[in-house]
Amino acid sequence: MRYIPDISWQGAAHKGGALAIGIFDGVHLGHQQILQEAATTGLTVTALTFDPHPTAIFAPSRTPTRLLTVKNRVHQLATHGADSVAVLKFTDDFSKLTPQEFIEQILLPIFDPKLVVVGQNFTFGSQAAGNVDYLKQHASFESKGVQLLNHSGSVISSTRIREAIRSGNLETANQLLSRPHQIVGPVIHGEKRGRTIGYPTANIGLDEFATIPSDGVYAGWLSVEGIKWPAAISIGTNPTFEGIRGRQVEAYALDRDDLDLYDKEAMIEFGWRLRDTIKFDGLQPLLDQMKIDCDEARRLTHSHA
Repeated sequence: MRYIPDISWQGAAHKGGALAIGIFDGVHLGHQQILQEAATTGLTVTALTFDPHPTAIFAPSRTPTRLLTVKNRVHQLATHGADSVAVLKFTDDFSKLTPQEFIEQILLPIFDPKLVVVGQNFTFGSQAAGNVDYLKQHASFESKGVQLLNHSGSVISSTRIREAIRSGNLETANQLLSRPHQIVGPVIHGEKRGRTIGYPTANIGLDEFATIPSDGVYAGWLSVEGIKWPAAISIGTNPTFEGIRGRQVEAYALDRDDLDLYDKEAMIEFGWRLRDTIKFDGLQPLLDQMKIDCDEARRLTHSHA
């Protein structure tokens, strides 16, 4: 039986061009190199990506967190050279295609590429039986495997970037991404304590697959509906105040106390880690530190405006 793919497009579908294939979570420097290699041919470049992550099918309990939502992954692929992006739904049936079936039922009829560009470690088909050499030996189109990029002696990978983010190492993560790490979610109602002390925050609702930095205070940006503000960002449980609450991600748009952002989709971009989360002996020491944090966030974001 012929497999009928569930596929969506951003931009016009092109045939006969260069096809870059990968999960591309984060669209980091290594992924950008694949897109750049495809673009050097002068052919129209299509990026083929997959959703959900294959691990969600093979081993759901080990599904990694994501660096970008699918929507923002598509945006970054287009930003870095893809003329169009195809998102193919990764399902159990799709995972059972042999390498040859993937070529004959997906690559040739849908894309008919002149060139396929992938990372050197790319595998495909049932049991990951296909690789770059298989493409070169069994496909009618030209295939190229791009050497993996290294940074500070280690290969750049989405896994490495996730680990850096979770440890609070935003400097390394942002270098490997070539931009600030971002998370996206709706602005939800919280305890509203920030409004009573002069620092109203946007509390971001996040799902279990968001890659969240370690607890602490950060400088970065808050964006809603295309408007972007410098921000001080807090991650944690706010131990200064009594009571038990879950871990939250909150952003204060610097010097703005007039924003009504509830239920709107917000993006937080993390530029710098300022400090660890601290339990203060009362409200005034907290306010004193928050002023220091906001001043530093204002300085850093202004210097990178």
